[in-house]
Amino acid sequence: MRSITYTSLCAAAIVVMILAGSQAAMAVTCQVTQLAPCASAISSSSPPTPQCCAKLKEQRPCLCQYMKNPNLKAYVSSPNAKKVANTCRVPIPKC
Repeated sequence: MRSITYTSLCAAAIVVMILAGSQAAMAVTCQVTQLAPCASAISSSSPPTPQCCAKLKEQRPCLCQYMKNPNLKAYVSSPNAKKVANTCRVPIPKC
């Protein structure tokens, strides 16, 4: 009986953590200016900084929105932007 209760509590805790994580992902404010730490890496061949990678990961839910914006598409979809995303291990979304 104890192991069933313990297992149920663990499963409930995991579900709560997953839901909390998805809520955090939904709470991201999409502001392309948040990617400013990546500007030098995208505009040149310099490697991205840890701050750039952190911001890119944070803004990941917004990338499709940026790619659909005609004013931003050229920057976000550029070969250097793709290199930065690969270096930061942020998958390029299929939009």
